Amino acid sequence: METPEARVPVLLVHGIRASATMWRYQEETLRSAGYPVLAIDLPGHGQRMNETFTVPAALAAIDDGVTALGGRVLLVGLSLGGYYAVAYAAKHPARVAGLVAAGCSAVPKGMLLEGYRLLARIIHRLPDRGLWLHEGLARLLLPAAAARDVLAGGAALDVMDSSLQATSTLTPLASLAAYPGPIWLVNGALDHFRLNERRFLAACRNGTVVVVPGATHLSSLVQPERFTAILLQVTGRVSAAPPAR
Repeated sequence: METPEARVPVLLVHGIRASATMWRYQEETLRSAGYPVLAIDLPGHGQRMNETFTVPAALAAIDDGVTALGGRVLLVGLSLGGYYAVAYAAKHPARVAGLVAAGCSAVPKGMLLEGYRLLARIIHRLPDRGLWLHEGLARLLLPAAAARDVLAGGAALDVMDSSLQATSTLTPLASLAAYPGPIWLVNGALDHFRLNERRFLAACRNGTVVVVPGATHLSSLVQPERFTAILLQVTGRVSAAPPAR
């Protein structure tokens, strides 16, 4: 049975161009339910905007967050953060009690990734490097509170191409297969990053697909109540599970 002492800490890893502030709703709700929780900034984002984004640096940022929470966490990542959460879990399975990989059920290679890199380079050539577009789309596509949260940490306008290039070197299918713990693939029903969802599920040793109704790619922001309800169910299950041996 879950006890307050057994409640698994939760580490939240944001998406591209965003920052830790995108998780404010989830942080508040999980904390109110008694879970230790921390949202981190990846290199090149938020309070680490002046840092270079690389695969080792991103994994080190996650590792620092895990250490700050006691050394073993439920690891939750969305989009860019999801890919790095998967990679981290494969490398450090003893430090990950469970994994929620949201909005990242597509292999980050080929036309999907190259199309995003081309778009990022075009946007970066705009006079404001795409700030007006970034803020306008957030206010147009997200609920008002979610737009405020995602914009509060600033826009990582200079990290798009480098982070996408770095992500193309990851092997999420192999990483999912390498991680022995429970995995939840959480995707918005309308998310274009569900492209390889079946392959991602098949790669998991102990995987579950959870679809967020009515949500697009940024499911935690578009449907925060539904997404957070899923996290509460997952944290309860992971906290109640016997420790891995």
